[in-house]
Amino acid sequence: MTRVGWRRILAWAVLLLAIWLIASWLLQWWAGRGPTQKVEASAQQLARGRYLTDAADCAACHTAPGGAPFAGGVALASPFGAIHGTNITPDPEHGIGRYTAEDFHHALSRGEARDGHQLYPAMPYVSYRTIAREDSDAIYAYLMNQPAVAQPNRKNGVSFPFNIRSGIALWNLAFAGAGADATPASQGASPAWQRGRYLVDTLGHCGECHSPRGWAGQLKRAQPLAGNNELGRFAAPDITPQGLAARGWDAAQLRGYLATGLNPRAVASDEMLTVVRLSTSRLTPGDLDAMTVYLLGDKPLAAQAIAQAGTAAPEGGRRHYLDLCAGCHGRDREGVPHVAPGLRDNSSVRDRDPHNLIVAVLDGLPEHDLVGMERMQPMPGFAQDLDDAQVAELANWLRAQSGAAPVNADAVAELRKGKRAH
Repeated sequence: MTRVGWRRILAWAVLLLAIWLIASWLLQWWAGRGPTQKVEASAQQLARGRYLTDAADCAACHTAPGGAPFAGGVALASPFGAIHGTNITPDPEHGIGRYTAEDFHHALSRGEARDGHQLYPAMPYVSYRTIAREDSDAIYAYLMNQPAVAQPNRKNGVSFPFNIRSGIALWNLAFAGAGADATPASQGASPAWQRGRYLVDTLGHCGECHSPRGWAGQLKRAQPLAGNNELGRFAAPDITPQGLAARGWDAAQLRGYLATGLNPRAVASDEMLTVVRLSTSRLTPGDLDAMTVYLLGDKPLAAQAIAQAGTAAPEGGRRHYLDLCAGCHGRDREGVPHVAPGLRDNSSVRDRDPHNLIVAVLDGLPEHDLVGMERMQPMPGFAQDLDDAQVAELANWLRAQSGAAPVNADAVAELRKGKRAH
């Protein structure tokens, strides 16, 4: 090709780039200058919108502790850096005050803001792609009738090249396809199962935390709800029917946990405690039943009883337990109401992945403010008291009592350094 030909191609490329930049600027200008929307809704419509907003767990990401409702600021951890929940109050400058119902549904289900910029997939639009339009509109109407808060959105901490938002469009093409044909987590076809699937997979977007992810942060659709220990300090456990049954969960225990965050097998902690308090505890009995049906399937597997110990319980672990743990959890691991959960048949102790048990021993746990008047006292961490081998001894003594596979000191060392256990 001649030099003149290359110059012509370069000139066209520069022109197209300039047109794209101008169009992007105009779109953002319009987004900032468009009319402020006003939405009229009856008390009944607002009540339905509030219920769906709770079911979609919007407050967990968009209401910072001590902050105004839905004004944003919540830091969301990701492998690519911190991402902050945005202001979704009706404020026209910092929130969604200029969004129409169509703009809102497009952002919710396609991950694209009104000004055209791509939203980070920390906003669960991959799960929300299957949201019913009437549900989206009801959530929109409720949010648009909340107090407007003029709070600027916090800057994200995403590093290069992941901070180039236009690149997210390529990620969407590869990984954000419609989820209607995604593999369900359980087997079923009943009306309750269908409703539960919508509540779990779409509105509740449970798979965003509980499903494993691939190299680019995409959900592994072939392994729905099979657990993920790479998003935060605590792991989101396997909540497939097989995973729940292996840890001894039945329908009554699961439903009670979703309603209150507490049952004889587990206490909701970390992000799951927030989910229970702000979302699942506010659902109707029928919807809690439906979620339980979907998570276990129309024909639930039998909950597995505690297996016989496969290895001898290390005596050193018992000494550590009596010295450090028995005062709160009881000498025989029976637990103390309103103080500490029992550990005889504890779900985290029995889990095939020892991640959460090790982290709890190392870091401790904060006070648990559960639904209603229920409380659990804070638990101190023992990272300074026990070395890696001793933590492993303690964990293995507890796990041996439940027949769970042992862990080694290397797993403890990785988590002490902030890494995940293998």
